[in-house]
Amino acid sequence: MASPANPNELYFPDAAWQRRTPSDAGVDPRRLEQAIAFAIAGETRAPRDLVMNHYQNFGREPFGYAIGPIKERGEPTGLIIHRGRIIAEWGDPLAVEMTHSVTKSFLSTIVGIAVDRGLINRITDPVRDYVGPVLVYNPLPGANKSDRLDRPDLLSLFDTPHNRGITWDDLLRQTSDWEGTLWGKPDWADRPAENPAEWRTRPRHKPGSVYQYNDVRTNVLALAALNVWRRPLPQVLKENVMDPIGASNSWRWFGYENSWIVLDGVPVQSVTGGGHWGGGMFINAYDMARFGYLTLRNGCWKDRRLLSGEWIDQARTPTAPEPIYGFMNWFLNTDRKRWPSAPATAFAHVGNGTNLVYVDPDHDLVAVVRWIDTDAIDGFLGLLVGATAG
Repeated sequence: MASPANPNELYFPDAAWQRRTPSDAGVDPRRLEQAIAFAIAGETRAPRDLVMNHYQNFGREPFGYAIGPIKERGEPTGLIIHRGRIIAEWGDPLAVEMTHSVTKSFLSTIVGIAVDRGLINRITDPVRDYVGPVLVYNPLPGANKSDRLDRPDLLSLFDTPHNRGITWDDLLRQTSDWEGTLWGKPDWADRPAENPAEWRTRPRHKPGSVYQYNDVRTNVLALAALNVWRRPLPQVLKENVMDPIGASNSWRWFGYENSWIVLDGVPVQSVTGGGHWGGGMFINAYDMARFGYLTLRNGCWKDRRLLSGEWIDQARTPTAPEPIYGFMNWFLNTDRKRWPSAPATAFAHVGNGTNLVYVDPDHDLVAVVRWIDTDAIDGFLGLLVGATAG
């Protein structure tokens, strides 16, 4: 067992994580055991067969059929990282599983790096200025070309009067109200309004004025980012984030079976921002913890800055119409409204499941908790914070 950690030491894990006993880390072992037991007992009630889970939930929406891969999940799993060391773990942290909308945090990070490098001048710029016409990859076109006479050859994401005014900030904050269909999914089909008569007729909200969580629009952001980088986004993420933070090679970021475009003469898959219709980031808990620790350390890893402090500050700035949301998928604890038992400065990367990467700067803490029921999260955090605060 390694010697007790210096409380003032800033530590980053190498390829192998260092471990500390809770006592050596100054954490109450009994309370920590209670927190872990609470998380395990609070397993989501959704089935572990995520295909069946999909068709019991999102699959019941209009056009709700899956078009990306879905993988059966495992047992409740978690890690507690205190001052950069593992002080507790349970379940199977090596299991590569769907992380659903935690994928959005990886996507917004790629956009952040594009801003830091000047590929995007300002997040207040209209996205249309950066995205050219998109040619959807179709290796087996219909033999009767007359069937295509009334269909455009190219996909234009921002050509309507409403969409022209959408900025990067609007997409990042889920306030764009983008209108259209992408990868066979109309924007109104994701979490549709109760009144079907409004699905295609309601007036659009001014970009930036209304928050609405919507995976079609997230996928629009992913396709726009692909146009900016002109490279597959998983390659961009691996080179600029995952390799520098020492992540494994087991994670995979999937798109849909029909989300292929021709980019610079080469077929490229546009990845998804979550697992709403399958796909998204498949990743183990150790790699999720490394990403969470990067955000805890304000975008720095050892002697390298991977994300600017300015970007991290913007990601943690509350969205005006929804103050407990920053950039996707940074869930904030503004005024302790989301998790009353956690500090107001805490934030988390959250995906369906629930997949949770909890980040607590006040206690130098990262917790990865997988497959916990949403209603159990605050109780778990109360026990965890109590154990860490001593």
